[in-house]
Amino acid sequence: MIGKLAWLAAAALIAHGATTALAQNYPNRPIKIVVPTPAGGPVDVMARLVANQISPVLGQTAFIDNRGGAANTLGSAEVARAAPDGYTLLYSSASGLVIAPMLQKNAGYDPLKSYAPIAIVAATSNILVVQPSVPATSVAELVAYAKANPGKINFSSGGIGTLPHLIGEYFKAHAGLDVVHVPYRGGGPSIQDVVAGNIQYTFEGISVLRPLIEEGRLRALAVTSARRSPLLPNVPTMIESGFADFQSTSWTGLLAPHGTPADIIAKLNGAVNTALATSEMKSALEKLAGEGLGGAPVELTKVIESDLGKWGPIVKALNLQTE
Repeated sequence: MIGKLAWLAAAALIAHGATTALAQNYPNRPIKIVVPTPAGGPVDVMARLVANQISPVLGQTAFIDNRGGAANTLGSAEVARAAPDGYTLLYSSASGLVIAPMLQKNAGYDPLKSYAPIAIVAATSNILVVQPSVPATSVAELVAYAKANPGKINFSSGGIGTLPHLIGEYFKAHAGLDVVHVPYRGGGPSIQDVVAGNIQYTFEGISVLRPLIEEGRLRALAVTSARRSPLLPNVPTMIESGFADFQSTSWTGLLAPHGTPADIIAKLNGAVNTALATSEMKSALEKLAGEGLGGAPVELTKVIESDLGKWGPIVKALNLQTE
């Protein structure tokens, strides 16, 4: 028995030594960052910014591998199965990491159990807008208008299960509204029909809607972030508009496969925080209407847990999960 315990202790020491050596030499080759969406989209754009900024910090090239497909779950599942050595990472968002596996029963990964969070990188606010012909200049007036016209008011999104759809359902439930969701094949057509007057309101990202707001083709009522956006400082938050705890952002973050050594996670976390402090990154985020976040890995865990608690009941109530 004593011999067996000694062997196990020796094996543990050897394994610890191997892990320490791996972390000390990390990285010694290029790092692949998998993005589970097609090239050119907002998550991909953010991922490329991060890759470009952390490469000189780490002394190795970080490159992007777009693995879109299966409703954004293909790439995420691949990273969940990858070796936990720090050379295959995942750059994802609330939609891809949290909402997608809620919608698909066998997505192939669990947002909390399959990964080791590295850092939450940035967040962008969504904004509630109405068609200018709608007689509402505030959230309270929109609620009153909708309640005076039950079943006659429509809100749009880029598709069932997208973040704007779930935010719209969250608003509907919290305000006690009888409104109709109209899903489109993408955010572009959804926004176009609000501009055209076929739809009364929608929630979408500030970077997309800001030009239309400034042109007077849409009217902004409130942002969904905890604080007002510096890009639209005169637009109140949903919280200021009377909806306590109404907060939702489109965040992105960097993760590694579960079991990746803590020392490697620490190195990657430090690289992300260093990148976020650069003027180049701050300027790029400002152009994308994003707010740099960073901090410890646990901050990303907290956001994931919060979104699971927020969107899970809505997905379940709407019976959105597929086999």
